Amino acid sequence: MSLRKQKVSKKVLIITYYWPPAGGPGVQRWLKFVKYLPEFSVNPIVFIPENANYPIIDESLVSEVSKDVTLISHHISEPYKWASFFSNKSSKTISKGIISDKKEQSFMEKAMLFIRGNFFIPDARIGWIKPSVSFLLDYIEKEGVETIITTGPPHSVHLIGLRLKQKLDVKWFADFRDPWTTIEYHKQLKLTSASKRKHKSLEKQVLNSSDQIIVTSWETKKEFQAITKKPIEVITNGYDNQEAVNIQMDSKFSMSHIGSLLSKRNPEILWQVLSELIHENESFSNDFQLNLVGLVSESVLNSIKTYNLSDYINRVGYVTHKEAITYQNKSQILLLIEIDSEDTKCIIPGKLFEYMVSNRPIIAIGPDDSDVEKIIKETNTGNYFNYKDYESLKRIILDHYKAYQNNTLQTHPIGLQKYHRKALTKSLANLL
Repeated sequence: MSLRKQKVSKKVLIITYYWPPAGGPGVQRWLKFVKYLPEFSVNPIVFIPENANYPIIDESLVSEVSKDVTLISHHISEPYKWASFFSNKSSKTISKGIISDKKEQSFMEKAMLFIRGNFFIPDARIGWIKPSVSFLLDYIEKEGVETIITTGPPHSVHLIGLRLKQKLDVKWFADFRDPWTTIEYHKQLKLTSASKRKHKSLEKQVLNSSDQIIVTSWETKKEFQAITKKPIEVITNGYDNQEAVNIQMDSKFSMSHIGSLLSKRNPEILWQVLSELIHENESFSNDFQLNLVGLVSESVLNSIKTYNLSDYINRVGYVTHKEAITYQNKSQILLLIEIDSEDTKCIIPGKLFEYMVSNRPIIAIGPDDSDVEKIIKETNTGNYFNYKDYESLKRIILDHYKAYQNNTLQTHPIGLQKYHRKALTKSLANLL
């Protein structure tokens, strides 16, 4: 009689800056991976900052942390705390990724951007590298950890992985939720030539020293393949199961953008189309409402005002992730806006996947041939437009409005299962 062997769990150390009660999209990816990894015989140990100065707080996410996960932490020195003494408003907005247009920047904002970009390379969390490496060297050897995962941004976290790899015989996975040197935010930091070279050098070191690279988009994979020969796997973000609750749809023909609308993420083509429809169609004018759920830059609000849309705005502001899901499910249309740039073709916002399972049509605007366009078309969850598709955008909005009037506005998605967080975690576990 043979006894069935019990599968031994593998210890994996995950090093991440963002963790509940941090809010925003950066926390979701590894919160969900950690939730499902034990089902694939992986025992996650999560290393986080002890006293992080998170730009956004969402206490509701704390309840989603598995009670079985091992959490360890170490002190971090946060420069944004000190910066707030000089300009609390500028330090808060910069830490959230909100940067004013060049012509609207105050002297203090310009100075803080220059200091942030050139004195804190790769980012403002560099103070966490040295103490974390010192602490983790002992912990890894003591606990017999054989695999570590770093996730960035902030890319300082990858430098923790780099130094641990140099000192220990561990397998290192570098997970990039966003690119490093080509992301739009990076370009606004007033970097000197020397600082740009240093960023490029650190990026190359990380990409060529890690054992496995994980990225969230196919465009980022192509970008990194030009820098390294190391294996690169695409594991996108995804959606998780949602609580079954009765949500009453908006009575208005509501379009909702959920998330940050930064100054460069300003779809004037959309404001122009909406302004024209309101002017031409009285019933549309009476029914329409624009929900802005999240942080919105002043330049975007000014642009909306220019097109006489201010009276149609429901400016909600930042809400918890749970509340954001409610807004998604009750809105008539969901908006996804990306900057019109070659460098943003690789950006797949995490909210896209939650949009896709909300059964609400998506209207996305961004650069041609983006990864978002590929996913929306593949899953039949909405329509994608570039910044010149004026007539097509106007026609689709009008079609959606007629369906709303007939109470037939919905989507018919296909092939969503591969984007479930558990399916994505299985792909990760197979690499481990």
